[in-house]
Amino acid sequence: MANSELIEALQDLAHERKIDEFYMIERLEQALAKSYQHILDLEWDARVTIDRQTGRIYVYELVPVGEPDEEGNYAEFEERDVTPDNVSRIAAQTAKSVIASLVREAGRQSIYEEFSDRVGDLVTCTVLQGTPEFTIVKIRDGVEAELPHYDLTRNPNERNERPANEHYRHNQRLKVLIIDVRNPNSDEPRMRGEQSRPPIVVSRTHPDLIRRLFEIEVPEIYDGVVEIKSIAREPGARSKVAVASREANLDPVGACVGPKGSRVRMVVEELRNERVDVIQWSDNPAVYVANALSPARVMNVTVDEENHYATVLVPDDQLSLAIGKEGQNARLAARLTGWHIDIKSASFTGEPLDDNMLIDEEEEDENTGICCYESEDGVRCRNHARPGSRFCGIHEGLEQ
Repeated sequence: MANSELIEALQDLAHERKIDEFYMIERLEQALAKSYQHILDLEWDARVTIDRQTGRIYVYELVPVGEPDEEGNYAEFEERDVTPDNVSRIAAQTAKSVIASLVREAGRQSIYEEFSDRVGDLVTCTVLQGTPEFTIVKIRDGVEAELPHYDLTRNPNERNERPANEHYRHNQRLKVLIIDVRNPNSDEPRMRGEQSRPPIVVSRTHPDLIRRLFEIEVPEIYDGVVEIKSIAREPGARSKVAVASREANLDPVGACVGPKGSRVRMVVEELRNERVDVIQWSDNPAVYVANALSPARVMNVTVDEENHYATVLVPDDQLSLAIGKEGQNARLAARLTGWHIDIKSASFTGEPLDDNMLIDEEEEDENTGICCYESEDGVRCRNHARPGSRFCGIHEGLEQ
């Protein structure tokens, strides 16, 4: 390649990739200096200059002049011309690797500028390939992202953004949440193999994934009429979502669940059948805690606002339901409300209930929408009450 052709190629590439032409030439000069120092076996450092007009390349050896200082450094150097005859051939080979590196850096910088403001956005992607440690997905042509699922016991500085029950196949479509976009010019320590990994990091475990999915399925949330107050999630297993309405006559739980559960069903299907409980938020801590323990029926809640501690009393037959499998229901309720919750059964306390601490039954029924019918054995119906009634369709008209 002639010197003039090299300059023209660099100029065309700089214009196409939106890379500064002079920066590209400076990087090429630095790379050529290291190459010629090794190829020519120079005793001292080398410096390379490229004529910006003709493309002619000059190689100089920096020979120190005078005596070194106490640290062995020289203040002045004499440039001795050591330009070889085949300088253009070596320059062309070096230019290929330098240009490839610059193109990669420019691509990563372009992606960072486009997606750095989209952290928290929900995107639809296609699975390209998977490894034991991460899955590469395509957001669109030319833009790939990484969904990491590292073993955190072996790689504590990495991420695990894949639910344990999910495994992906080639060309599978996923909805993911953008949680990070790596800055190629950041001075922070780089992660292992970061240069060879996509700059965008996405997640399937982040709680905001549920928030974005509900925004798609529930127009009232997208319009701001219904607000998601809090989310507690154990990815792949179960989640609880607390919602509130800005309109007095709108049921926020019903809006999120949808006709015959159609809206929440779409969210559950996207989460690979992860169970999603939608409960009504309340500014009354006792009611809020009781709602959060749904589907368990709570008898009363005593709150210690100073210590943020809530003691919950439930019927004996509701204790296991309130606690949940391996404590899951109680654990999620505590995360959702931000209160420490202590659950006790009625027979365990052996104390009469204080009427002032009881959750008003009508308020509970209004919030939960559960049928008020109880059998002779004291077992309560778990069906939803019909609109405008305290009973389900089966027991409506059986008020006592």
